[in-house]
Amino acid sequence: MLREGMGALKRIVSYPLSIVFYLFFGLTLLIFHPLQWLGVKLGGAKGHRGMINLMNLCLLRCLHFLGVTFSFKNEHKLPKDRSLIIVSNHQSMFDIPLISWYLRRHKPKFISKIELGSGIPSISFNLRHGGHALIDRKNSKQSIPEISRFGKFIAKNKFSAVIFPEGTRSRNGEPKQFAPTGLKILFKNAPEALVVPVTINNSWKLVRFGNFPMGIGLHLTLEVKEPVDGESLTTEEILDITEKRVISTIKT
Repeated sequence: MLREGMGALKRIVSYPLSIVFYLFFGLTLLIFHPLQWLGVKLGGAKGHRGMINLMNLCLLRCLHFLGVTFSFKNEHKLPKDRSLIIVSNHQSMFDIPLISWYLRRHKPKFISKIELGSGIPSISFNLRHGGHALIDRKNSKQSIPEISRFGKFIAKNKFSAVIFPEGTRSRNGEPKQFAPTGLKILFKNAPEALVVPVTINNSWKLVRFGNFPMGIGLHLTLEVKEPVDGESLTTEEILDITEKRVISTIKT
């Protein structure tokens, strides 16, 4: 009974806190839209990256209004002079600023659905101008060449490609089976990239009730697992090892 009562109380408190959160979240997106434009015009790609890093920090800070805290664990030295393929489980849209901020030194670029490329302040601008890949999941004639182009772009510039191979977000934290197609295309077009498994926990609890109210008092974690150097491995072996490392410490 006590646990149920505490749960009900947290749900009630989450309503006003969610309103405050969305107010600051929306303001952040509105403010950084013109700032990104200035970053591109005055500082090119480097200036834009600086604005994006600051925006992602601010977006994470907005979650503090919900009593959310973060921790980042990385016991592995990731190279800065080599492209990476960051493979992560996917629990909510907040996985993106989490990865973007804590792995910012590796210049992460995302594979995103094409619908997000328009209509959303700051986010759509970043996806169109930040070197990301926008794919139509229902159109393989568009998505496969776009991921191929993206892989070559990552390899040439020593950037990091971020991919969520589950395809869609987990609604309860349980990992979904990895779809291998996107990963195989990246491996083929960025063969020298180091594969970096990443595990995110508790992000799904932010939206366990939908987009409103938000979950409160959560601790989100991002953990970098042992990288997979595929030089002496087959594609299937890389996929298997990577998936096992990503899901090994998912908590539900």
